[in-house]
Amino acid sequence: MPFAELADVRLHYRFDGDDDAPVLMLSNSLGTDLAMWDPQVPYLAERYRVLRYDSRGHGRSEVTKGPYVIAQLARDTLGLLDYLRLRQVRFCGLSIGGMVGQWLGANAAKRFERLVLCNTAAQIGSHEIWNDRMDAVNKRGMAAIVDGVLARWYTAPFIAAAPDSIAATREMLLTTPASGYGCLLCRGTRHGPARFDIAHHGPDARHCRHLRHGNHASGWPIPADRIAGARYAELPAAHLSNIEAPAAFIAAVTEFIA
Repeated sequence: MPFAELADVRLHYRFDGDDDAPVLMLSNSLGTDLAMWDPQVPYLAERYRVLRYDSRGHGRSEVTKGPYVIAQLARDTLGLLDYLRLRQVRFCGLSIGGMVGQWLGANAAKRFERLVLCNTAAQIGSHEIWNDRMDAVNKRGMAAIVDGVLARWYTAPFIAAAPDSIAATREMLLTTPASGYGCLLCRGTRHGPARFDIAHHGPDARHCRHLRHGNHASGWPIPADRIAGARYAELPAAHLSNIEAPAAFIAAVTEFIA
């Protein structure tokens, strides 16, 4: 299991695909680990060297003292690229991973040949929602929120029709360190999911040209006209569109990043 020892955190990462292929970096949603991308990796690895990693406080990565902010997670991404001596990559982030991608596009665009921002927004949720969720996790652990999260992440028909996928997602949530999850909810900070707002800055238009959002999802995606030349696509999914609509997800992402 490879780990990157960065300045203040130990990150777990994994490569799949040919060592000589162009690198595609994948960034996870809140409450998941790099296994979230399992449906895509067999296809993406045929063409790319796929780099996955567990975000700070998630999966096998280190749980450091919180709170965590989006800019910090984005700098972890840059630190990992530096550790691996990767000058420029393609990037695909979903949900919180998409928020990380927004920060990277606005602040480190030259490191990224393409940015794909999936099922994300300039702001996600409200202070009340995140505070209530953190209180529940602090009192009763991750089990307290799993059912509610699954109901937001997937449509009801998919939940009924795909028990294996639901079970796998449930397991990822339950095994996420409660302390790491709570650190990203950022009670009392100005840069958690409810307050992160890059809409008035925006990713560099030369490097970010594709926005995607599930057409059953809640939240407000960045308007495509905020980024010159951006492409926008909707998929028949709720939040984790890579799992609920894997074929459409692969088609949209590979068409763009190729």
